[in-house]
Amino acid sequence: MRKLSNIFWLGTKELRSFLSDFVLLGLVFYSFSIAIISQAQSYSQELHNASIAFVDEDNSELSRRIIAAFLPPYFKRPELIEERDINRLMDLGRYTFIINIPPNFQRDILARRYPDLQINVDATAMVQAGLGAGYTQQIINTEIATFLSRTEATPTPLVNLAIRIAYNPNVTTAWFTSVMGIINSVTMLAIVLAGAAIVRERERGTMDHLMVMPLTSFEIAMSKIWANGLVIAIAVALSLYFVVQLLLKVPIAGSIPLFLLGASIYLFFATSIGIFLGTVARSMPQLGLLYMLVAVPMNQLSGSSTPLESMPPLLAKIMQISPSTHFVSFAQSILYRGAGFSVVWTQFLAIAVIGALFLGLSLLRFRAVAARPA
Repeated sequence: MRKLSNIFWLGTKELRSFLSDFVLLGLVFYSFSIAIISQAQSYSQELHNASIAFVDEDNSELSRRIIAAFLPPYFKRPELIEERDINRLMDLGRYTFIINIPPNFQRDILARRYPDLQINVDATAMVQAGLGAGYTQQIINTEIATFLSRTEATPTPLVNLAIRIAYNPNVTTAWFTSVMGIINSVTMLAIVLAGAAIVRERERGTMDHLMVMPLTSFEIAMSKIWANGLVIAIAVALSLYFVVQLLLKVPIAGSIPLFLLGASIYLFFATSIGIFLGTVARSMPQLGLLYMLVAVPMNQLSGSSTPLESMPPLLAKIMQISPSTHFVSFAQSILYRGAGFSVVWTQFLAIAVIGALFLGLSLLRFRAVAARPA
């Protein structure tokens, strides 16, 4: 009980130190709010509200059908312009797409003359242009095929494809990037806060006071693990409820408490890494450099940005032993697919075991190097 009491009161000291550090407070707030919103809304990989205009020189039933087929949310309401204004409006950036339907277009289609239809694309809007060009071709071809099937005896296709997209029906990028942003922030802040706690103690000279007190290295390390882990766990919960669900309108399929349980286990690992790096670094700049060497590859190769299947096979196998990979995997299983504890408990256990190993490594060298002068 004395050890638990020491860990608790040392942890409260760590919390008071954190709450008095407005820079770290601001970093946590920014990472789990503004950064998540910015990432979700800025890195859109789908077509949304693209501006489009038509030059309808045919004024036929088919041309009107094609124009009416371009609907929100993929495109804004189409506008009609004159042919002489195409270049000027493209130069002004008024429209991303301008489609010119030539005279006698419907007549030539019915006569099987294969007329040309011009699609002008402003490629400076790179994502919109790339995706929209494919969308426009698909929409136009579909409308032409439908029109011909009603005017001619076109044979009915033998197979109708029914595509069902699971977990993200509209393939909305924000549903993915918002949650992955939280996961990346957890790794970053857990390592930085725990490592900074060790470095800060040494820079201020308070580590010497701790080392001469009747405290063990385990008590000092665990106090910093639970205090910093608690701060990040609360920030994750608030970010999921208020930022992801309320502001970004991202539906959560599974249990948030179960995810927070797994996140807490991962925080045990990540803060243990931070303490280990804190015993290696002599100053905050050194800790920052060590963080870049450790955490950046962990985040980039965890599957949060690039699927493991697209990586080289050897690298994918190596990353299977990384807790960050298990963290991303069970986060997606719980929050997107609604997985229960029976599905993810093995990943929880793997992260806990690896975290215990790193905590052991930290304790082995803690007293030898933690009290050395900065």
